[in-house]
Amino acid sequence: MLEPKTAGCVAMPRARVLAWRFCRLSGAAAGWVRRVRVGLHMPASRSASESSAGENVQAPGAVAFSATPARVHTQRFSVQVEYPVVFTEEVLEVTNADLLWALTHREPGRRHRAFVVLDAGLVAAWPSLVGQVDAYFQAHSTSLELAAKPQILPGGEACKNDPGLIQQLHQQFQAAHIDRHSFVLCFGGGALQDAVGYAAATAHRGLRMVRLPTTVLGQNDSGVGVKNGINAFDTKNFLGTFAPPWAVVNDLSFLTTLERRDRVAGMAEAVKVALIRDGEFFEWLDQNSSQLRAFEPAAVAHLVRRTAELHLAHIATSGDPFETGSARPLDYGHWAAHKLESMTNYELRHGEAVAIGLALDSLYSAGMGLLPCSDARRICDLLRQLGFTLEHPALERWVDGRPQVLDGLAEFREHLGGELTLTLLRGIGSALEVHDVNDEVMLKSLAQLNSALGA
Repeated sequence: MLEPKTAGCVAMPRARVLAWRFCRLSGAAAGWVRRVRVGLHMPASRSASESSAGENVQAPGAVAFSATPARVHTQRFSVQVEYPVVFTEEVLEVTNADLLWALTHREPGRRHRAFVVLDAGLVAAWPSLVGQVDAYFQAHSTSLELAAKPQILPGGEACKNDPGLIQQLHQQFQAAHIDRHSFVLCFGGGALQDAVGYAAATAHRGLRMVRLPTTVLGQNDSGVGVKNGINAFDTKNFLGTFAPPWAVVNDLSFLTTLERRDRVAGMAEAVKVALIRDGEFFEWLDQNSSQLRAFEPAAVAHLVRRTAELHLAHIATSGDPFETGSARPLDYGHWAAHKLESMTNYELRHGEAVAIGLALDSLYSAGMGLLPCSDARRICDLLRQLGFTLEHPALERWVDGRPQVLDGLAEFREHLGGELTLTLLRGIGSALEVHDVNDEVMLKSLAQLNSALGA
């Protein structure tokens, strides 16, 4: 039953909501809404007289520089970001007000225009979807308006490899007179969310993006974060922005449309975040692996919710939500995953490649004496129990006398900027960062992954 409405406003949905606020303050919880604050802080605004003298560090042969210039104004301001993550089911039932609330709760007194994008694969599996979108907007026409007929676009990694798709969306936004107070709603998997999010972030310097991810990977990982991007120049996510969404609505009923391969692929990110942040969650995954492999609804719902919470908590508390530094713990296992995706022309699903990357970096952590070998074996065992295959012919492809997958290390460093920073494990639920790789141990780990020793 829906909460009663008061005049001119939409009630807070009864579905579970996480509201994530960016600022360096402490978190507080109330009811169904959890507010976590992290910070985006820029250099202090101060006069030259308040600035400390700069250090004179001179390289051999370099021209000597003086202390801080006499006339300097350093700008400082803070930006607070907050967005809700709603967990619900049957979101397009006209009696379900969760989507209505997500769109209108900040500005309840006006009518909101929305441009809707639907994943073609989702429409094929859910033929009534277009009609349901129309019916929902008609039922709530006093508050919502469709700016154009819902657009059906191809999903999967192919959409991130098609630069014409971004231009098409920009043209459609312009034709529909979408402005910075309009919404772009995307129903689809993580790849389409990335592409549509990039188009929305670069139109009018940013439209209000509302994500309705329809895959396990989208709901528990990429769909709840602050990034978007497309592939270019044979490089994963070469183009993209950091653009927090206006809202995220996770409808578990959409997951029933997935093929088995995609159901399993999305669970790799759950294993990843458990490994770096929550040993108890890893134990739960291990104990419930058979239920997860069978895609039992209650187990899947817990996996999605807990993985999303851990992902959001990292963004909120890491002190670097927009990844200005060189460290990126949420990309544990991803240097190899991104390379494997491009090496296989994206035949490997992202989650499948991540599973291989997790196994490889776990074996390497053990090889370096950081992680007990028994833990590395448990990690590989869990991934296989969930349904992943950890061996792949691409791992045995050599170029110029070395495994081609190792080129992913340099590409990963370039994508991050700064020095190479890899996240490794010193225990299940405990991570650390390193800045170099022992080639001999990495080669042994690769060989182990494709042998019975990694089983």
